[in-house]
Amino acid sequence: QVQLAESGGGLVQPGGSLKLSCAHSASASLFNVMGWYRQAPGKQRELVVTISSNSGSPDYGDSVKGRFRISRDNAKNTMYLQMNNLKPEDTAVYYCTAKIGWNSAPIWGQGTQVTVSS
Repeated sequence: QVQLAESGGGLVQPGGSLKLSCAHSASASLFNVMGWYRQAPGKQRELVVTISSNSGSPDYGDSVKGRFRISRDNAKNTMYLQMNNLKPEDTAVYYCTAKIGWNSAPIWGQGTQVTVSS
């Protein structure tokens, strides 16, 4: 079984920054696809960013492009989402996701709450 666990969420003022972490089990050290989605209250889950091993280039949602950046540390079995210049509309539960095998079902973490408010 592969497990993902998000952390780093919290309350931040507009314009502030947060760095989310997603720890994954050892068996998830090699992902075909990895990334982050988010879901605000009453809204559908939306893309934040994904990156594939095939291209190596991240695909960011338009609403976060230029403000958020994905990274990973293989030694720590962790992927990150650096969020800068946060806005109230960034408030959501953030989920990390990964896929092992191009035709396999995606794996999801339980989510971490990010609230942007003054």
